[in-house]
Formats: sequence, structure tokens, C-alpha cells
Amino acid sequence: MGGNAGSGPLRRREYDESDVRVRPGKGTRPRTKTRPQHLDAEQAMVVSVDRGRWGCVLDDDPERRIVAMRARELGRTPIVVGDQVDVVGDLSGKPDTLARIVRVADRRTVLRRTADDTDPFERVVVANAEKLFIVVALADPPPRTGFVERAMVAAYVGGLQPILCLTKHDLAAESEFASDFEDLDLTIVYGGIDDPLEPVLGILDDSLTALIGHSGVGKSTLVNRLVPEADRAVGDVSGVGKGRHTSTQSVALHLPDGGWVIDTPGVRSFGLAHITADDVIKAFSDLADAIEDCPRGCTHLGPPADPECALDNLPGKQRRVEAIRRLLVAVNSNDPWFRGQSTTVT
Repeated sequence: MGGNAGSGPLRRREYDESDVRVRPGKGTRPRTKTRPQHLDAEQAMVVSVDRGRWGCVLDDDPERRIVAMRARELGRTPIVVGDQVDVVGDLSGKPDTLARIVRVADRRTVLRRTADDTDPFERVVVANAEKLFIVVALADPPPRTGFVERAMVAAYVGGLQPILCLTKHDLAAESEFASDFEDLDLTIVYGGIDDPLEPVLGILDDSLTALIGHSGVGKSTLVNRLVPEADRAVGDVSGVGKGRHTSTQSVALHLPDGGWVIDTPGVRSFGLAHITADDVIKAFSDLADAIEDCPRGCTHLGPPADPECALDNLPGKQRRVEAIRRLLVAVNSNDPWFRGQSTTVT
């Protein structure tokens, strides 16, 4: 068929290089290991953790509260209550605003635990606390020496000062429970509902203090007295001595006259799989050097297990050594706080 180009069928369009689209390969995108320095970041303290969101206060000021997420560059870096962090973004604290945590400072102290003594993974419960308040009821539920000893071990090894806070002594006024710890230089204070708060506040003011204890011992009641606006849930103890877990999340609360208390969930057990006998002894400056003369593998429990333990050669220290050896025994005997209950922390 004849015909000129203009009158015949449309010619097929000719393509040129402008029509070619090349999909870039995965390795062609320029990458850099340089991370933003965030020089404008402000310092904050983590006061709460809830499903991937961290409540923080700026410059230790309880009135400057923000909510933050973890910056992508931090990956899965764990962030717990008490951590000092650097934050950027919207720091106004207005509803629905979200800042970003871009750095976590080195921790001065740590309170660690494992789920039980067979769990190889340790978890940081609280960071940077100076003191650990071990809250124990003298009755209903009955006190357990082993739990207090294990909590003390975690405190000593983590760099915290342990303090024993006894409640419900109106139900067991003549209890000799506290005498088991007199050789460990342990501060003891009463914090029951009818006890004056001044001795407790004198210890807590101007410091960051973590509170731990079994459910039902009066820990949340104590927190509500210390910080009335906290409104922490309070549960009753059943007739069989089993406490109901009332605090489900750790939270830092500001004290009226300064300082912070961190209320932690009630515990059933305190796993110490991450702690060795040497860790315990080295936490006591007056005994740490002595174990350098112990034979390899010494558990520091003394005869008959360790007949050559160097701790037996310390004049004038034997009562203290025996008290610390009770801590070592407690490290290896993580029984649940009441029979029939699993060894977990909730």
C-alpha cells in the first residue's frame, strides 16, 4: 500500500535513552557510619517505661515531663527507669508530642536480677539508684531472711546502699528478725502505716532510691504516704499469706522535699544467676583483698567446703565473715517466697 507518511498509519514511536529507567542495585546507595552528634540535646532522667515509650523529666525537674521514643540509631539498647539520657525533638511536654532519646549515659549503679537462678540473661531493674529500700513485713506475710539476703547481695554488687525497711511490727513487736543482719552494718528503719515518716524521709531525701519487696508487705502503702498524689494501687493479703501484686510497672516518683523513689513491682523471687561468690566478697572493701590468697575455685564458704579459705585468717572479722557467708549461702538457695508459687518476678 502506497501513501505518504502523514496519511498512513501512525509510525511506531522510536525510543531513545531518555526512556530507559534503570533500577539502582542494593549496593549503589551511598552509606556512611557517621551518626548525628545531636549537640543540642538536653539531659533527662527516665521516670517510667510503657510499651516502647519512655516518660522523662528534664534537668531533674518533675514539672518538665516529656514522652520520648528510642532513636533508631540506638537499636535495641535497653533503657530503664533511672537512666540518664539525652533527648531531642519536641521537648514542650504538650499532649501528643514525642521526643527522641538519642544517647544513654553510663550507669553509676545498677540493680540487676535474673528471672531465676538458671536464667543466663540478666536484666537491669533500676539504673543509677544510690539506695535500695528492702521493704519487709514482720507478719502477714511472714518475713523471709533469704529474700532480704539476696536483695542485699544485688545491692552490694550493683553499688547501692541496702536499707531494711520493716512494716507491720505492730503485729510482731517482739520480732528478732532484724538481728540476723546486725553484723552487716545494715541500716534498719520502720515504715509501717502507724510509724512516723520522718526517719524514712531523712534517709530518702535528696537521693534516688529503689523500693523492692514482696506483694502485700505494705510497699505501695508506704509510697502513698511518701507521695500522696502517687495513688499507687494497694492490695489486701489473703488468709493464706499470699500477697496480690498491685504495682505492675516501675515508676520514679518525686518526693515533696527533694529526691526520688522508684516503686518496683512486687517480687516473688530474686534471681542472681549473674553473681559469683567473688562478686559478693569484692563488694566489701575490708574483705576484698583477702580473697587474693584463696585457692583457685574457692567458694569462700569455709570448712569443710573450703578448708583453705583466706577469710578464716582475718582476726577480729569472724562475725562479719560469717554474716557474709550467710549471704553466699542465700545466693545459692533461691526459693520462692511462698510454697507452690513459681520463681518469677512480675
